[in-house]
Amino acid sequence: QVQLVESGGGVVQPGGSLRLSCAASGIIFRLYVMGWYRQAPGKQRELVAEISTGGSTNYADSVKGRFTISRDNAKNTVYLQMNSLKPEDTAVYYCNAMRLKTPPEWGQGTQVTVSS
Repeated sequence: QVQLVESGGGVVQPGGSLRLSCAASGIIFRLYVMGWYRQAPGKQRELVAEISTGGSTNYADSVKGRFTISRDNAKNTVYLQMNSLKPEDTAVYYCNAMRLKTPPEWGQGTQVTVSS
């Protein structure tokens, strides 16, 4: 059974930082492209960042220079370091695991609220 369990969300003031973690089980983690998506109220889910099996990264323009995605294959975990947070970063953040010819896997989401 595949499980993606996110943690690290919370409430932070503008300009603050948070680190999200996503622990995966039930998959061969090193074979999956891992990503973070977010969904704000009334908006569509959007890609925030993704990291390939080889460590290449891709970011949404809105988070470039502020967020960093990384992975630890030994721990089956992907991270999202979020710095200089803005109110518009407020959303539920979802972990995603993708591999060719298999359905994508999703975590349950973790709430990030940026507010003074």
